[in-house]
Amino acid sequence: MKKIKETKITKKIKEKGDKRSIKVYLILRCLVIICLIRELMNGDIQNAMLCILSLILFLLPALVEKTFKVDLPHTLEITILVFIFSAEILGEINNFYGIFKNFDDILHTINGFLSASVGFSLVYLLNENIDSFKLSPIFVSLVAFCFSMTIGIVWEFFEYGMDTIFSLDMQKDTYIEKINTVELDENKSNKVITIDDINKTVLYDQNNQQIISINGYLDIGITDTMEDLIVNFIGALTYSVFGYLYIINNEKHTIASKFIIKKKQA
Repeated sequence: MKKIKETKITKKIKEKGDKRSIKVYLILRCLVIICLIRELMNGDIQNAMLCILSLILFLLPALVEKTFKVDLPHTLEITILVFIFSAEILGEINNFYGIFKNFDDILHTINGFLSASVGFSLVYLLNENIDSFKLSPIFVSLVAFCFSMTIGIVWEFFEYGMDTIFSLDMQKDTYIEKINTVELDENKSNKVITIDDINKTVLYDQNNQQIISINGYLDIGITDTMEDLIVNFIGALTYSVFGYLYIINNEKHTIASKFIIKKKQA
């Protein structure tokens, strides 16, 4: 019987010794392709491009492993794949951001956790491969935390840039009923003017024609940005604590180990 040539997927299953991440990858890939076909049939090119972007991003874990000769834990790889699917397909295309109030907060928390694990892995690999000095567990955890927060801040820069340059609304607006501002101080003495119980805001164009009347006052993204950074902080801090426990317990803290990138064994 003729021997069947191994596919790339079969080879990867043998190399990793675990089928879970491959199964998740194939399932999510099929779902994205179905979504891509649906969006093309609906004539929505923008959503179709998001599907193609998702398919490309799905290749990142394998690309990172091959390029840097490292092994991604199965849990980390699966979490990354699910995160990409949730952010692009569920969040953007299927509007989970609008349907579920805390969906965006959950993703930013996970992002903070994952980014901290990547930052921790980078420093931990360096620390393990250099015998001349050893970094303290607190320092390694602190670097992981700072790395994650930097990623979160850069992402908020990206959202602000997209909203400003391309007139998008990645920094979602929030209805508020109270504002504190010095701009309404007629004497310009830097006195804070507080307006409570805002019931309605009416917007007019330059010709004094009413555009729209909204309930409350529309905040233009600062609340969303700060909430994103706060939950990113929570995710980053959580993993940093797990990473610290992992080091001081001689690599026996299982939660952290499931997300640590390791050097590929020869």
